[in-house]
Amino acid sequence: MTRPPTGLAASSVDRPIGAAPRSDRLAPFSERPTPTSFPTPSAPGAAHAERETILTVDDMAENLMVLGELLQKHYRVRAANSGARALQVAASDPVPDLILLDVMMPGMDGYAVLRGLRAMEATRHIPVIFVTAMDASEDEELGLELGAADYITKPIKPAVVLARVRAQLELKRAREWLQDKNVWLEREVARRMRDAHEIQDASIRALAGLAEARDLETGLHIRRTQQYVAVLGASLRDHPHFTGYLRDGVLDIVVKAAPLHDIGKVGIPDQILLKPGRLTEAEFVIMRTHSRIGADAIDGALRGELSEGQVAPPDPPAADLRLMPLGFLAVARDIARSHHERWDGQGYPDGLAGAAIPVPARLMALADVFDALSSQRVYKPAMPFEEAAAIIREGRSTQFDPDVVDAFVDRIHDFRTIHEALAETEASMGAKVAQTAIFTPVDG
Repeated sequence: MTRPPTGLAASSVDRPIGAAPRSDRLAPFSERPTPTSFPTPSAPGAAHAERETILTVDDMAENLMVLGELLQKHYRVRAANSGARALQVAASDPVPDLILLDVMMPGMDGYAVLRGLRAMEATRHIPVIFVTAMDASEDEELGLELGAADYITKPIKPAVVLARVRAQLELKRAREWLQDKNVWLEREVARRMRDAHEIQDASIRALAGLAEARDLETGLHIRRTQQYVAVLGASLRDHPHFTGYLRDGVLDIVVKAAPLHDIGKVGIPDQILLKPGRLTEAEFVIMRTHSRIGADAIDGALRGELSEGQVAPPDPPAADLRLMPLGFLAVARDIARSHHERWDGQGYPDGLAGAAIPVPARLMALADVFDALSSQRVYKPAMPFEEAAAIIREGRSTQFDPDVVDAFVDRIHDFRTIHEALAETEASMGAKVAQTAIFTPVDG
């Protein structure tokens, strides 16, 4: 059943805004034209597309005409004469920037329309102003609880409508500006973090390459041991002895730091570092100092960049590691210093035993020894894979953390894959032989 107009043009003050002629106003609703889009004349110097779109919703054609003629001077206006049609129009292009919604409509009332708008992703953020003759406080409260941005009662006052519309559109523009700004900031932060990580990775590889250039090992050793550490860490991340350390991004830091484990070898004299035969006891004592040299160098870098209170202590808690600046260097320092420690306390340089050895160093200890056994060097052939794996198993609870050895056994197929994919070639060994010749001391 139709109802009379609800006061949109009830006074002589409101009539000049362009309500339809009286003959049309008195025509039966079914015979009245119901525009779905009003023409939008372009303002001087303004493009048509720049105009914001307003959707007016009312089951009375006269009310739609009145609002259309009021608003079309400033905005692009679309119209819908039912709740169901309003949902269709709101979800189609151009999606409205604001909706003026009548409450009392046959079939689907304004409250139901608002619920429908909020249920659709494309329309849930469109601000809605209720325009209605219902002026009871409980009606207004219900509309606001459902998410209406404002409430205008009929009969309308043109100046009030325009002011309320302008205010809501300004708020919408401000929200969108902030949203766009936040998206841009998030992307910028992500980009800078990626850049920082790439710089870190490049710096680590450059430093590791510096050590490798003076060593008898090739660059493939760095890549293999890094991937071995990643496999061991992934296997142990849910182990009760390691869950507090290898989760929430800490494993990524450990893997990133792994290539710096032998950085201290840059401080070992060439005649010892490059000696092709067995080292004497005195030479081995000097060689063993590379772990301290590397750790001290990294610690010095940390102290040169950070204040005393910011420098991580040895073997920092994982929770602190994620938050502290240059946390990956703190891990690299611990790996460089302690990856030659043994589970039974017979290692160097500090004679640490058991759980006193930092977790990253325990992972690297196994990875480094396995790679030394199973890979070809300038001065020795590679040991067969199974023979090297057997030596690792024999070192359980003596040389290596038993849990780390168990992880090695569980993931031995991954170790084999890495070992084969990054195996030394004639080219890599030839390049290392030529490189070594540059640094090898000449007698006499």
